[in-house]
Amino acid sequence: MKENIIQVKTFNFALKIVNTYKYLTETKHDFILSKQMLRSGTSVGANVEESSGSQSKNDFISKLAIAYKEARETSYWIKLLNSSKYLTVEQSSILLSDIDEILRIIGKIQITIKNKSC
Repeated sequence: MKENIIQVKTFNFALKIVNTYKYLTETKHDFILSKQMLRSGTSVGANVEESSGSQSKNDFISKLAIAYKEARETSYWIKLLNSSKYLTVEQSSILLSDIDEILRIIGKIQITIKNKSC
């Protein structure tokens, strides 16, 4: 079976988010911001995974739209954690690079689907 690149990337990103959350809660004692990042960051992959098992084209589009929104929210939390000095520039740069790539891929999938509908 062919590997689904967006599923792989979002799963690997979720692992990074979980590890970042563990780091923040163990060393920085931040629970509120990091929990928000954990929630949205792992939700991206969960919604991509759900989209692959969708029952209709509309369901697929809906799940991808949610994944895109969650990815944007995750980007916000990472930037906020960096600006408030909970994450270093290096830590946040890696995560932001990953989430930006995920946003581009999901965006292209959405455009492709929209163009096929027309």
